[in-house]
Amino acid sequence: MAMDYSRTTVTKGSIFTDMSKVNFSFIIPAFNEEKLLAHTLESICDSAAVLTAKGLEWEVVVCDNNSTDQTPAIAKEYGARVVFEGKNQIARARNAGASIAKGDWFVFIDADSVPPPELFEDLVNTVSTGKIAGGGALMSVEGDLHWFYRFWIWMWNRTSLFMSWAAGSFVYSRADGFNAVGGFPEDCYTGEEIGLSRKLKCWAKKKDLEFRILKKCPLLTSSRKISLYSRAELLKTLILTLFLYPFVRNRRKAWFMWYDGRR
Repeated sequence: MAMDYSRTTVTKGSIFTDMSKVNFSFIIPAFNEEKLLAHTLESICDSAAVLTAKGLEWEVVVCDNNSTDQTPAIAKEYGARVVFEGKNQIARARNAGASIAKGDWFVFIDADSVPPPELFEDLVNTVSTGKIAGGGALMSVEGDLHWFYRFWIWMWNRTSLFMSWAAGSFVYSRADGFNAVGGFPEDCYTGEEIGLSRKLKCWAKKKDLEFRILKKCPLLTSSRKISLYSRAELLKTLILTLFLYPFVRNRRKAWFMWYDGRR
């Protein structure tokens, strides 16, 4: 029996339906995300009503990246398909999620992000042209931010558009393209979205396709890193990213903001 996705709130167990044909797989890497995961799942379900109205089928896959909290239980309660990845690494978690995904398109969304319906509308309209291999989206951060953080987000969005780099919080790709390039590179603990962007752009060029950053409606992501980490810690991460990334890309401890478990 078809499920009704038009409601404004999701009931537990309603996200995934057993479908032989899936157009979009929303893949969420999740490490100790019990505080925010339910809200993200609800937001995806609400916004995916745009897809359902167009006759498109979709699913949600959550990769439990060795969580020690209720993350996998919450995902299962909401009906998402769950896969386990024991090595705590974002790239491996995303790749593990993709390994069981059934969609023609993979859409990777972080567990602390909220995709508005307008973003999904833009996504569908963009990929339906048949000229796209993948891409990303501009991002915004919740709350009333200090000017320094607003400037940081503005700089990233400009860089994303100029370089055609997808932010890790929202990456979309044709499934065949993702598999052809080997998925996210697993030789780094952050920046894997840039690695995938580069590989997908090369694949797209050979296929006469485009890698496009969606800019009509930004993805809303949480401000928890700003709340949980000091300015000194944020500045340290920025310096590592801008000046030392090639030397520390494979050192897990250098990227504590992603892996130290603060939530």
